[in-house]
Amino acid sequence: MMSDNSQKTSFHAGETKGQAQEKGNQMMDKASNAANSAMQSCQEAGQQMKAKAQGAADAVKNSTGMN
Repeated sequence: MMSDNSQKTSFHAGETKGQAQEKGNQMMDKASNAANSAMQSCQEAGQQMKAKAQGAADAVKNSTGMN
């Protein structure tokens, strides 16, 4: 009778550990996705800034006749 209970207990402990690991993996995936989307946002913002700077430089060149 005793060994039956200890087997059940260790089974439940393993089950709980598995659920905790799965939750940890899901959180890591979410964190990774958040980091990737933040990186993409930064890259897009950087490209927009570059385009604006280029446009401003071209406008200056055009207005001063350097083009």
